[in-house]
Amino acid sequence: MTDQAVDTNGPAGAAGTAGAKEPPEATPPRFFGRARELKALQEDIAGAGLDTLAGRKAARARVLLIAGRPGSGRTALAAELARGLAEPGDYPDGVFRVSLTDPGGERVTGERTARELLDMLRITAPPGAGEDELSEMVREAFAVRRALILLDDAVDAEQVDPLLPDNPDCLVVATSTGPLTGISGVRPCTIGGLDTGAAVQLLAHTIGQVRITVDPRTAETLAEECGGLPAALTLVAGWLAARPGASVADVTKQLRDQQDDPEQPAGARPLARAFRLVHDSLPAVAARILRLLALAPAGLADAHTASALAGCSVSAAQQTLDDFVRFGLLRTNGAVLPQYEVPGCLAPLVRAVLEERERPAEIQLARARMLERTVRRLQACRAVTDPEDSPARRRLAGLPRSLRFPNPESAAEWLRIREPSLVASARLAVRDGGLDTLARRLVAALVRALAVHRGTEDAAPVLYGLHGLVLDVAERRDLPREKAAALLNLADLDARTGRTREALARYRAALDAGRAANDLYATGRAMESAGGAHAELGDYNRASDWYGRALAQRLTQGEHADAARLYGRLGAVHTYTGRYGEALRAWRAAAAGHRRLGDLPAQARALSEAARVQEYAGRPQECLHTCREAVDLARRAGDVRLQAALELRLADTLDRLGDPAAARLHRSTADRLLGEESPAYEIRSASNET
Repeated sequence: MTDQAVDTNGPAGAAGTAGAKEPPEATPPRFFGRARELKALQEDIAGAGLDTLAGRKAARARVLLIAGRPGSGRTALAAELARGLAEPGDYPDGVFRVSLTDPGGERVTGERTARELLDMLRITAPPGAGEDELSEMVREAFAVRRALILLDDAVDAEQVDPLLPDNPDCLVVATSTGPLTGISGVRPCTIGGLDTGAAVQLLAHTIGQVRITVDPRTAETLAEECGGLPAALTLVAGWLAARPGASVADVTKQLRDQQDDPEQPAGARPLARAFRLVHDSLPAVAARILRLLALAPAGLADAHTASALAGCSVSAAQQTLDDFVRFGLLRTNGAVLPQYEVPGCLAPLVRAVLEERERPAEIQLARARMLERTVRRLQACRAVTDPEDSPARRRLAGLPRSLRFPNPESAAEWLRIREPSLVASARLAVRDGGLDTLARRLVAALVRALAVHRGTEDAAPVLYGLHGLVLDVAERRDLPREKAAALLNLADLDARTGRTREALARYRAALDAGRAANDLYATGRAMESAGGAHAELGDYNRASDWYGRALAQRLTQGEHADAARLYGRLGAVHTYTGRYGEALRAWRAAAAGHRRLGDLPAQARALSEAARVQEYAGRPQECLHTCREAVDLARRAGDVRLQAALELRLADTLDRLGDPAAARLHRSTADRLLGEESPAYEIRSASNET
């Protein structure tokens, strides 16, 4: 959560941080004053730490703390310090900036912060990993880098301490309202308002020097009325810039006429007065758009968000957002697909005026309009990747032009830029509890769009969180079918990342939910996956039990392809336990099932596994016969690689039977099929297929 309206952007990425999310602003704004504070901070970096004074080598990164109330320019000072340190190459691995407080005022979880940093470092975080594991990954990554980490708007030391690298070559700059008690060696730089000269400079930069020169004393008085707070000065300057005929004395008088909230701390009142002045002077429609931006997920909005919230056209919303940037009410990245953000110090004020001026029913309706618009944009984002004549593309053609994307590339770029706000939108919709139907549609649309544009493997960490949201809604609304689906998806991701026991627990919970919903697909999938988890854990007896249950259900339902696959899984676990008779029966049943389905390659693979079992059981002649049968099937199927692999297996069998000449013949056949080099081809048994 950035704390002021001017110069709030620190570099989100520098050299070595390719892949970091776009910074909130394309170019840094002008910075005024704070020369003394900057000098003190730079000297503090060069100064001896407590470890050095005690004769020890510093074990961790140095922490600098900039403390001040919202609107004082603490974030701007941190960003200016970071820019000054990054330019000469003091931190060649880059500057990494994250916010530790959401626009709504809630503290960001350690898990989320760690994932953001890992994303900037281009390190894939395991889906479902906990806060401790992710924080350890962050510390390990920075242990071999010389980087500057900017932790903005920290609530307490517990947010900062787990992220501190065990590397004195790194520097951590944190901003907060007060001290971070609990972190040793932190020397806070506490700031208040700007000095009068810098405050007047800031005003002149926006409204021009002439209006300051004609009444310099009043300009100084105005700076005092604003408490020297850069955020308040920026708002007042924006108000004056929009009214060329107004004087500095006019705005000073109007600012004094604003009523203070007696419950508000005295130091926060100048910013609140400046915000009220600007808000109340806006046209009614624009003021309402500003208030409703408090509902924007993650504090990020675009023209579609504002349009949906206020129920106005996209073009009108775009113009209003650009006006807000000029007034100092918003920041923007200035990109081709611009995003807008309410500065963190203004977010509580915007939210307060929203609750004061808008009825709860209107707020809920605005939120519903925003979610519905987001769902439609996500549907368009996915549909644009379908073939031209597909039903999805025909439905897409019926959407308004402003909701559509011209091509898949533009849709993917929109999804990349908007992903943080889309995920935040899903979280907020689920937490709201009153819009569960929309929340479910939103999560489903987001999952499909991510899968299409990023792929399920790349998007797995995000998908894990989204499946967790689906589970929350399903449990709250008692939707067993959706609960089973969410549990299966989460368990699959757990299994892929080696958390097999956690996956097994979820599979069993999914089985219970599937039975409650009378969902045969979910129950069958859960039983089969539970068998796979037991096999992964080496408990082959339980694995065969679960596979047997799943097989019985598939046979009852007449699902022959699934039954053939499960016969193969049973054959594999029986082979592992040395029950060769049962294994051979299972593999022959799998081959028979694939034969009925007309799947010659799968039949050949099943027979090759049957041959392997016969070899283990000490029946080489039967193994030779089965191998030849499998080779013939592969030849008929036209699967050259499979045929070559089976020829090699047949050659090995002949070697063991004492017929090296025939073995050489089959090896030469394999070489002829695939060239001089033998292919690195592995025959996959059905037990290894998903």
